[in-house]
Amino acid sequence: MIEVSKIKPDMPVVCSQNGEFAKVDHMEGDETIKLMKDVNGQHHFIPLSWVTSTDNHQVKVDRSGEKAMREWAVSAPTI
Repeated sequence: MIEVSKIKPDMPVVCSQNGEFAKVDHMEGDETIKLMKDVNGQHHFIPLSWVTSTDNHQVKVDRSGEKAMREWAVSAPTI
């Protein structure tokens, strides 16, 4: 179980190959992480379900950075 309270702004988001591909902006609700703007000024969103750990002051996800960037959302999910 991931402790959401450990996910903080500016934490690196690290892929399954240990490469950083984003930084946390903040939690968007209980199930979504909003990422900081990319070089084009665009925020992205990833589901908490991708997160495998929050060890070493980083958020680790269960997929490669390339796959994560193909699958992340450009807007927050609606309920």
